[in-house]
Amino acid sequence: MEPSKTSYLILYLILIISIPKLVSAQFAFRHSWCGGANYASNSTYQSNLRSVLNSLSTDNRITSGFYNFTAGRGLDRVNSIVVCRGDVPVGTCRVCVRDSANSIPQSCPNQREALGYSQYCTIYISNRAIYGIVQDEPRWYLVTSENVTGVVGFNQTLSSLMVSLQNRAALGNSELKFATGAVNLTGGGGQRLYGLVQCTPDLSRLSCVQCIQGSLSLLPTCCIQPTYTASGVSIVIPSCFVRYELFDFLANVPDLTPPPLPPSPEPASPPNNGNTTTTAEQNYVFVARRSTKPVNPSVIAIPIVVATTLIVVVVLCITIRKKKLSNYWKVKFTKDEIETLQSLQFSLGTIKHATGDFSDENKLGEGGFGIVYKGELADGQELAVKRLSRNSVHGDLQFKNEVLILAKLQHKNLVRLLGFCLQEEEMLLIYECVANRSLDYFIFDPVQRESIRWETRYKIIYGTARGLLYLHEESRTRIIHRDLKAGNVLLDEEFNPKIADFGMARLFNIDQTQTFASRIVGTYGYMAPEYALHGQVSMKTDVFSFGVLVLEIVSGQRISSFSNGENPENLLSFAWKNWVNGTPWNVVDTTLSTGFSTNILRCIHIGLLCVQENPADRPVMSSVDLMLSRHSLTLQVPLQPAFFIESISQGITTTQSITGQERYSINDVTVTEAYPR
Repeated sequence: MEPSKTSYLILYLILIISIPKLVSAQFAFRHSWCGGANYASNSTYQSNLRSVLNSLSTDNRITSGFYNFTAGRGLDRVNSIVVCRGDVPVGTCRVCVRDSANSIPQSCPNQREALGYSQYCTIYISNRAIYGIVQDEPRWYLVTSENVTGVVGFNQTLSSLMVSLQNRAALGNSELKFATGAVNLTGGGGQRLYGLVQCTPDLSRLSCVQCIQGSLSLLPTCCIQPTYTASGVSIVIPSCFVRYELFDFLANVPDLTPPPLPPSPEPASPPNNGNTTTTAEQNYVFVARRSTKPVNPSVIAIPIVVATTLIVVVVLCITIRKKKLSNYWKVKFTKDEIETLQSLQFSLGTIKHATGDFSDENKLGEGGFGIVYKGELADGQELAVKRLSRNSVHGDLQFKNEVLILAKLQHKNLVRLLGFCLQEEEMLLIYECVANRSLDYFIFDPVQRESIRWETRYKIIYGTARGLLYLHEESRTRIIHRDLKAGNVLLDEEFNPKIADFGMARLFNIDQTQTFASRIVGTYGYMAPEYALHGQVSMKTDVFSFGVLVLEIVSGQRISSFSNGENPENLLSFAWKNWVNGTPWNVVDTTLSTGFSTNILRCIHIGLLCVQENPADRPVMSSVDLMLSRHSLTLQVPLQPAFFIESISQGITTTQSITGQERYSINDVTVTEAYPR
């Protein structure tokens, strides 16, 4: 298809508009994200933000590639973290930081949170506390379109390289947590694979590993499949960065000399309300600057090349759009599957009418998969419609898997699939409408969890156990969920739990007890050690996740962000220590401080039995059902849980080892997003 004259005009305008912006800065954002509430113009918050950005763009004390600056107090506090790639010279780092700080107001006007990623540095602004805390949202990845040859060998090599780099980076110091490396590809004819991992150095060693593994866990959703692996990937989140390529992207990093600073202005007076404090020696007045130096020809050349590339990309997109559009989704069902699922197919017109053409008024929630809408059919039946986006973490295979599994299941503690739609550009899953949101919305929110008393929490624990028991032992096909967590437990109007999201589930023969997965999927912190390390899948895999969930419900804290002051604890080790020391009430959510029940201690006991390191020591769900329903039943003494923090070997402070196939040859981890429905 030939581009029209209008297309050429649009491209020309893009070129004209882009060049002046690109010439003014050597480093433009390759990706930016804005979030949080808006702030008012000329507000105290805006004044503090200007102080922070001005300090970042003018302060020559950036010498280690990492810098944080804070201004203000309370709701007007502005926090910033800037990190340059570990191999970038100081001069280049300063230029990148200056350009990034000056770009934030244009990229995210009037918003309290912003992330900007340039080629050599990342800047993160937030009104929340961010220093020393893993910030794993937002997430972004850049993927090359080229596929590798020899997928299995490549994934094995990638696995080995990333394990080495993550451990080296985590052992870094308070100024730099960074590692690079290159290895020859297995069976690659001398071709080399280059990798880089980096954490912001404010993170502890354990938090750094957690962040890197969380980043790597995105690979199966975007870039690595059994028959396809992207030859290059960059993953960016605020607290860490991961990249691999088949070319030496580490070479030829420019060593730039920062342009001279203008005469220092007088220090700005703090606001009259006296609520501004900084960690720098002084505040600077935020002023717009225009360089009076002649423009370096190399600076002009860079944006011209970028703009030319942009033109080529846009023309290609216009040319292939119609060809690709009608064949975007690749979900294919067999003839027998189509006959089975025929009654579950909805027309796109029916769903559009039910949701008001996916109107914002009917929006229930949003996650990495896309958006969930509330709908109502002509007969009055309410629906929850999951509309998958094109860059959804819920891939084609997961979509098909969820449809085929849920179509066969009927249990009050499992979410009911009403149907699906694959039409035009849409891929939709239609569920029964569950009145309340997911469990994590209530249990981890400091306000909402006060409304969830112990009786309700116990009902959620027991109902979830009943749902798992059905999957493992009572359904026609044995099903291992593999991603049980608070975000995948929905609550109806009476707070009865319903297990959801079966995109990662595995089907077993009814007499089959275990298998080995070539692809590791699940969520960090909930995965059993034998599964995370060796790909061993069994009913005990779900039992471990259930145990973690029970301890989360009792404590009101996430396994992935458990905090115990300055101590490098995790929820499992904290619960175990207090159990052994005879202080189990320390584990209990403080909002449950009144009306203590012996059932609370019994649930902690059951949770610890479920997270024992050896899967043979964990109970099956039928035993868990008896433990919860028969309070007179004597419980066994639990053994030390998996991932107990003091038992972690020197140099590998992590709950997982990354060695696998598909994401890696044995262990590739998928983080799925928690979302309301």
